[in-house]
Amino acid sequence: QVQLVESGGGLVQPGGSLRLSCAASKSSVGIYSMGWYRQSPGKQRELVSTITSSGVTNYEDSVKARFTITSDNAKNTVYLQMNSLKPDDTAVYYCNARIAGRDYWGQGTQVTVSA
Repeated sequence: QVQLVESGGGLVQPGGSLRLSCAASKSSVGIYSMGWYRQSPGKQRELVSTITSSGVTNYEDSVKARFTITSDNAKNTVYLQMNSLKPDDTAVYYCNARIAGRDYWGQGTQVTVSA
């Protein structure tokens, strides 16, 4: 069983920054991709950003110019640097790992953007 442990959420003012981290309790061997999804009340969970084991990244359009995803394969960890945060970014952010065709999820971390 793979466990994903997230950290870094919190309350930030509009225009501020946060950095999310997610560590996987498994060697990076076999991990196809890791990434972040988010869900706000009344909405479906949506993709934010992913990164494959070979470093190919993908971003949801509204975050492309503001968020950056990176990974440290030696630490089995993925990071999401979020800049220029907006109230619409408020959501629970979930870490995801895709391993052998199966999705694993973290417990979620709350990000609130408010003045």
